[in-house]
Amino acid sequence: MTAGMDGHAEDRGRVYQTSGDQHISEHHHYGGHGGPGDGTAAPQGPDSVRRPAVGRPPVVLRDRTEVLDRLRASVREERGGEVYVLYGMGGCGKTAVAYTFFQLATGEHGRVGLWVSAFDRASLRAGMLAVAADRGAGDAELLAARNGLRPAADLVWQRLDRSAEPWLLVLDNADHPEILRDGSWLRTSPRGTVVVTTRRPAARWWPGAELQHIGVLPREDAARVLRDLAPHSGTQQEAARIADRLGRLPLALTLAGGFLSRQVLDPWTMETYGRRLEEGEGVELIDRGADALSEEDPRHLVGLTWQLTLDAFEARGLSEATALLRLLSRFAPEPLPLSLLNRAEIGGALPPARCETALRALLDQSLTELVDVGERCVQSHAVLLDSVVAATPADMVPALHATAVRLLDAAVPGVPDAGPYDPRLRLLVPHGLALLRRAGDPSASADALAAVIRLSTALHRTGDYLSARETARAAADLGERRLGEEHRLVLAARSRVGRALFRLGGYAEAERLLRRVHTAQERLFGSDDPDTLDTRHGLQLVLGNLGHRDEAVSLLRSTVAGRRRTLGPAHPLTLRSRSSLLVLLSAPELAAEEDGELLSLPAECVRRLGPDHTVTLGAHHNHAWALYLLGRFDEADQEVRLVTEAYRRRFGPDHPLVLSARQLLSRTRAAQGDVETAAGVMTDVVVRRERGLGADHPFTVAGRRLLDDLTSGRWRPPEGA
Repeated sequence: MTAGMDGHAEDRGRVYQTSGDQHISEHHHYGGHGGPGDGTAAPQGPDSVRRPAVGRPPVVLRDRTEVLDRLRASVREERGGEVYVLYGMGGCGKTAVAYTFFQLATGEHGRVGLWVSAFDRASLRAGMLAVAADRGAGDAELLAARNGLRPAADLVWQRLDRSAEPWLLVLDNADHPEILRDGSWLRTSPRGTVVVTTRRPAARWWPGAELQHIGVLPREDAARVLRDLAPHSGTQQEAARIADRLGRLPLALTLAGGFLSRQVLDPWTMETYGRRLEEGEGVELIDRGADALSEEDPRHLVGLTWQLTLDAFEARGLSEATALLRLLSRFAPEPLPLSLLNRAEIGGALPPARCETALRALLDQSLTELVDVGERCVQSHAVLLDSVVAATPADMVPALHATAVRLLDAAVPGVPDAGPYDPRLRLLVPHGLALLRRAGDPSASADALAAVIRLSTALHRTGDYLSARETARAAADLGERRLGEEHRLVLAARSRVGRALFRLGGYAEAERLLRRVHTAQERLFGSDDPDTLDTRHGLQLVLGNLGHRDEAVSLLRSTVAGRRRTLGPAHPLTLRSRSSLLVLLSAPELAAEEDGELLSLPAECVRRLGPDHTVTLGAHHNHAWALYLLGRFDEADQEVRLVTEAYRRRFGPDHPLVLSARQLLSRTRAAQGDVETAAGVMTDVVVRRERGLGADHPFTVAGRRLLDDLTSGRWRPPEGA
């Protein structure tokens, strides 16, 4: 040969040149071109599809009997063709249920078990092709599928359909169901059963499948999970308290139990662990239960498991969903009325027009759920919210918190008025207190405290005195830690506690508290300060009911004079205090008070406030009492009848104002000689007070005493002026 040999190859190319015959054999290995660390390694298939790829199998599966029974029925009698979708929030134990069913199906029912991670496209494809290989696909078929020369999903399902043995296929962590849909990877086969675990509950992703929600555990079972893992760390009762603090979330319980079980140098008790949780260590403490010597999947850490979804939101251009979740994390893990989010004030965190889209995204990822408690609400898990709080960038927190406070503030009546019981107000309480707990500086604390005080007042005005007291007391305690015990708002909150205590019948405690608050307010703000006057008005109510009439009258006259000077004669609060004089004064004093002008107060209220204003109705009510004391029984009866009907229409039959007016109506009817009707009215009033206030409440006792007088014949009308 005279020709030159000038072949040239680059990279992995080869040139074979010869002047005679040559025989060449090559072995090609696909998918393993890169070396460790060079950044070129292609995705590898799973090490096994016959064993579940789970981080930490459950020691014992608690409280999943019903769903397991349903799943076992699908493999017990050679059935096939079913798809079961186990859905729920991250960390709720979906994979644990699938794992336990996998063990039962393979161990007790002879199924071939196949386990595939469906978290991303590469893992799903590699896992499903490994399933095809397990079910008999040849190298040539697999190579063609890998190289795109034949449909991969078709190959997998052909092999599954032809399987000589019945099987169970688990598609774990299918949180991107569009991957399953786009490749047509999810199908049915008469030869087996498919179980999918996902955070995505929307039925549109799972046509024809049976959906099964996996939620948090009941309290007792949650406590048993801790005891299964750390049996010597504490009692069942202590475990139950920790379980409550962890929101009974299986992942958090597993991590907590793991932490307690592995302590060596200084083992903690459950009591110590619970105390550290209460002290605010939260998510960081929980995640210390992970195995420090293994590379933990983020799904196995409460601080990271939801971050996967938030990262996906950002990648899909749904940053408003992340913003909404961060906003929700300022509130409590309790039902939050949807109406609170449907306000312009939400613009401080995300565009109002995008709130609907953001909420749907959170619902679609099981990061929150819709609940109906008489009011449509959303609710998110406590550990989820704590982890979001911990991961929120510090520079975003002030704006998020201010937005949350403004939303709460807008949801509470600006000037709380008397009205019927409103369950929505009680729903707002835990969220207001959560804002106080999460407040980062005195200014934020003050804004939140002001809104919660108004919320307590609104509850009080609906007759929900117990909620009003507990709300004001908790708010005062939280505010005092940040603002000090003599801050104006802290004292105002304590004053609201005293007002509610009075209505609940705790006269002595209310007197002590209101005296202390009044003294501090008078010293700090002055005698005519509106807050001082408000507490003074409340204190005179207590003193009047304790029988300290002279001091009560003195305080009330002082309140009237102070409100006239500070607020003006036409202000509703000024008129309300004057109205209280109609009840507290004796018959001779009524005729002389304000040169007789006090008895014309209802007409003045109508003129200044209108006939339907609460203060106007209260003035009519108190005026009817004054007429009764003066012996003008027919006029008193006519007026209190009108008041009672107005109250009943506005507040409902059980409101304290309605019962008070009806008690006066009983007196006026008896004074007119109709004792039988009077006794019937009082019988109903006593029954309703016993139900609402309790048998020993002073108002109930007074009502029962009046009823006894009426039925025994001992009752006598007042002598009149």
